[in-house]
Amino acid sequence: MCAATATGDWWARGIVGKIGGGFSHESEHDLALMVSDFLENGCSSGADSWCSSDSDSGLSDLHHLGDKISFYKRTVAQYESDLLPIVHSLVQLIKESDLHHVKSGPCNASCINFSLVKLLRLSGYDAAVCASKWQGSGKVPGGDHEYIDVVNCINAGSSERVIIDVDFRSHFEIARAVDSYDRILKSLPVIYVGSLTRLKQYLQVMADAARSSLKQNSMPLPPWRSLAYLQAKWYSPYQRQFGPDEQTFISVDSSDHKQCNGHLKRLLSSLQFEMEGERLMKPIKSDNNWRVKFERRRHSLYRAL
Repeated sequence: MCAATATGDWWARGIVGKIGGGFSHESEHDLALMVSDFLENGCSSGADSWCSSDSDSGLSDLHHLGDKISFYKRTVAQYESDLLPIVHSLVQLIKESDLHHVKSGPCNASCINFSLVKLLRLSGYDAAVCASKWQGSGKVPGGDHEYIDVVNCINAGSSERVIIDVDFRSHFEIARAVDSYDRILKSLPVIYVGSLTRLKQYLQVMADAARSSLKQNSMPLPPWRSLAYLQAKWYSPYQRQFGPDEQTFISVDSSDHKQCNGHLKRLLSSLQFEMEGERLMKPIKSDNNWRVKFERRRHSLYRAL
């Protein structure tokens, strides 16, 4: 059996924002200090610079970066291409009643991740929730993040990881984004399903796009939007979990759990909008054998649940 090897906002709620993924209290404190220092010393733009229109040079740069995103979305390996519609369909099976109290404090999609992993494993995939964590270094704040991986056995003794992130766009939200940056952001997949190699390509483009957008407003790139910080989320050492730790169910405030319900509603709405848009853009294919097979599997999942 193949086994995965653990190798390895903007400013929300006041001044510090949700930076895509869960945060420990220590990393959240470190980030708060860094945000404060950034505002005091790193961003000295005047009122005139707080605009959200594209300059000519910035528009050209962002248009080029947008083309790269479109190219990366088309160049997908077969296994990733086959897994993507399955992930979309399974996410749509998740209901609020399926979500559980996973941890105290803000959940940051942990409930959704574990629910999706359960459905993936029932469908025969070697899926797990990966909890990564890294220490701050230099200008990169420490933090932690949760995502899903699916281990695909290529041949005897060899495997590859497919990364699934259910809140992908949130990692790239920035302050005062210019219009063309917003268009690039909205062109990203709602749920990322793909290799670490292709993920790195997305991260590079989005870090460059964020720098270009902020530069037009005379704002420096904050450290939590740097390429190094973005890569730390998925390239840091991680632990795989198939289900939530039973100890985390103790003394969980129900008000924290409301975040999961709201997150699920927004996710399903965004995913439905994305799927409808892609359906209108693609020609109708006559071969629907894969869809018929999956519908049969989905009905069997209903019965299993």
